[in-house]
Amino acid sequence: MAHIGQRAQLTILRESSPGLFLDSGGDLGEILLPRNETIGTVNVGDSVDVFIYCDSEDRPIATMKHPKAMPGEFASLECIASTPIGSFMDWGLAKDLFVPFREQKIRLDVGKSYVVFVYVDAESDRIVASRRLNRHFSNDDPDYAPGQQVDLMVYAKTDLGYKAIINGKHSGVLFANQVFHRPAPGEQLQGFITQVRDDGKIDLSLHAPGRAGIDDLESRIESELQQRGGHWHLCDSSPADDIYEALGVSKKSFKKATGALFRKRKITINKDGIHLTR
Repeated sequence: MAHIGQRAQLTILRESSPGLFLDSGGDLGEILLPRNETIGTVNVGDSVDVFIYCDSEDRPIATMKHPKAMPGEFASLECIASTPIGSFMDWGLAKDLFVPFREQKIRLDVGKSYVVFVYVDAESDRIVASRRLNRHFSNDDPDYAPGQQVDLMVYAKTDLGYKAIINGKHSGVLFANQVFHRPAPGEQLQGFITQVRDDGKIDLSLHAPGRAGIDDLESRIESELQQRGGHWHLCDSSPADDIYEALGVSKKSFKKATGALFRKRKITINKDGIHLTR
């Protein structure tokens, strides 16, 4: 059965000049699949995988294409138009994604990308987007463990650092002293849970905490040295920016890892860089 905002496997009932008509299997009746929304060769009687949304006249319509974000997901999308009733985002389909003014904190600028939440409006059955992200984070208690690796999407800068969406569900904070570059809103990163506080707030890091993080960095440095023939110009005196660009870590973390490798007699540290011990 087809529902607005979902993909469904539907059967092609008949063909006409506008395109192919599909059996919705429910209240939506027959749904048009326009010819320019098909992929590959399809015929009457075939079962096709389609996404259901509404056209400019709010009629159900199908496409075999995939939107850049499904309802229920957060995504970074480009604003391509601003009108007296709201803004429109490019989400990869023929009909652009609408962001009503009531769902905007500030007016969106054409040409800029913004993190939004995509959802089906219960009153109109239209698929829309919201910039009021706090309304759409999960109400479930976070059950993350310290050190757990998670997927992050940065969505705002604060005085403390950066706010990030965790696994598409919760919000957490990457503190400024844990971030060694300026992530742009919408940037997707791999991160780690530092702690879940009693009030439910979540602290994040871009690096595995404690010994695990250093062990991983040691392995990466050894692997890089092997690929470079046993020598790397990077060393303790290298600029912090060069270290971050190469490894995505702070100079302090780099020095801890190279110090550990030196004590294990796996490397030597010279003025021209670090060397694998032969």
